[in-house]
Amino acid sequence: MEYATFGGGCFWGVEAAFGEIAGVTETAVGYMGGTLENPTYKDVCTDGTGHAEVVHIAYDPSKVSYQKLLEKFFEIHDPTQFNRQGPDYGTQYRSVIFFHSPDQERAAREAIEKLGGSGKFARKIVTQVVPASAFWRAEDYHQKYLQKRGLTHCHI
Repeated sequence: MEYATFGGGCFWGVEAAFGEIAGVTETAVGYMGGTLENPTYKDVCTDGTGHAEVVHIAYDPSKVSYQKLLEKFFEIHDPTQFNRQGPDYGTQYRSVIFFHSPDQERAAREAIEKLGGSGKFARKIVTQVVPASAFWRAEDYHQKYLQKRGLTHCHI
């Protein structure tokens, strides 16, 4: 197994989208990139901890490539919105790729460069590419939130 971590706004919809991909063996929502140890949802929602809402993914690279995960990431959110997605705003909703290896960093930066030059977006891509740090699993009620409610997607 290998791991990938993405923040693309509210983690519920991001988790649901990645959970549908063959080769993704596990998803968990949580927080990464901040300064507070073991943050709660309430802490992160203050927009003062520096954490992003993220989906931490375990995947089998023999069944799905990191490149395919990047493609899905850029399909499911607007990477040109700074610190927001749809009606949700704050640094916890930023577009961010937390890389777990130099190969992931290189692939992420190349994907952003290619997408930025494609003309698909009128505005500049603001997705951050930063090293993965401690992953803090969100509270149980956030895990598979949409699936538990019989939903496939949220407002984004």
